[in-house]
Amino acid sequence: MSHLNRRQALRLFAAAGAAGLTAPILSACSSSDSSTDSTAVPSGPPIKIGMIVPQTGQFKDFGNELDNGFSLYLQQHGTKLGGRPVTLVKADEGETADSGKAAAAKLINDEKVLALTGVANPAAMLAMAGDIENAKIPLIGSNASPKALQTMSLKYNWRTSFVSDEPGFAIARWAAQNAGGQLAVCGQTGPGGDDDDVASFVEQYKSAGGNIAGQARTVGYGSKDFGNMLNAVKSANVQAVYALFNGASAVEFVKQFRNMHFPANVKLFGSGPLTEGSVLKQQGDSAKDIVTALNYSPDLDNVANRRFVADYQKAFGTVPSTYAMASYDAAAVLDKAIADATRSLDSVNLNAAIGRLGQIDSPRGGWQFSQTRTPLQRWYLRQVRNDGAVLSNVLTAELATRG
Repeated sequence: MSHLNRRQALRLFAAAGAAGLTAPILSACSSSDSSTDSTAVPSGPPIKIGMIVPQTGQFKDFGNELDNGFSLYLQQHGTKLGGRPVTLVKADEGETADSGKAAAAKLINDEKVLALTGVANPAAMLAMAGDIENAKIPLIGSNASPKALQTMSLKYNWRTSFVSDEPGFAIARWAAQNAGGQLAVCGQTGPGGDDDDVASFVEQYKSAGGNIAGQARTVGYGSKDFGNMLNAVKSANVQAVYALFNGASAVEFVKQFRNMHFPANVKLFGSGPLTEGSVLKQQGDSAKDIVTALNYSPDLDNVANRRFVADYQKAFGTVPSTYAMASYDAAAVLDKAIADATRSLDSVNLNAAIGRLGQIDSPRGGWQFSQTRTPLQRWYLRQVRNDGAVLSNVLTAELATRG
């Protein structure tokens, strides 16, 4: 199918599925161009926003994408949020929960920021949650959050990405219908939520009638040697594999999986981060045909996404990832909320304004915060294919609305 015809098909698919979506999602279909922004208010004094992103260590690539997404929104809006000039103060999250917590403390106590954003490491998000609540300064976190945060009574911790158990949940029923027989589960443990995704996938997959070969096989976070794991999977004669890895581990797992020369009929499914962002470039053709579930695909056909992708490619020379998109949306959340609270703008009133926001017009499609301060949003099935000359996670279907 040509690129043009595929986009036409996506529009037809969206129209056919609209009747089954909730009212907040339906309203996104008629939303205006995101370049027409609702923050035309008189400019007030400058405000200071703190960004927690890893500038060193194993999460640095994620940090770059979070930084890019937020920075792009500022560029598009004249370095203002809610009509106020913005000073963006960055603190290095590092690669541990403790270093992330220290970065948050620095921005709260020394820089006296109005709000916080970023946080690549889910474990760091969990570690700093209590300090955020005590300081009464909203955090608009823009990467996956641990499931444990959902059970805590939190008022100031918001997330624009997804909860750690949602990718596995989203793809499980589809995988049960398409595995073609027994499936092996391969994943990593920590930090802050990887076990949630594996457990969620296994539970939903079995409830949908899927057969799993033995127990889920896991390795520690950051592992790069999957020889023993893959030899065991190959010996089990499975017809499909579900994989949860990200970063450097995702690159190595996919390459080593291909080098094992599984039978051609063995399918590889995964949680979205398996082929997301910078890892897909490093995986190259080894990633072709992998199917994943995520809350975003760069070829989503809506006005907000067309502008986002075009501007992101122009600014950074690559297609955006879900990490960049969620950070872009974090800026949009702050933009709207600051405009709402501007007559009495402090961190407490800003937090209350975030709670009143309603729907966000996003590159992923319209979404809004749920009661647990995470997005109620669509989930998408993607397959790694050539989109023109570029290898990409190409949208193939909508899966569900979760949040």
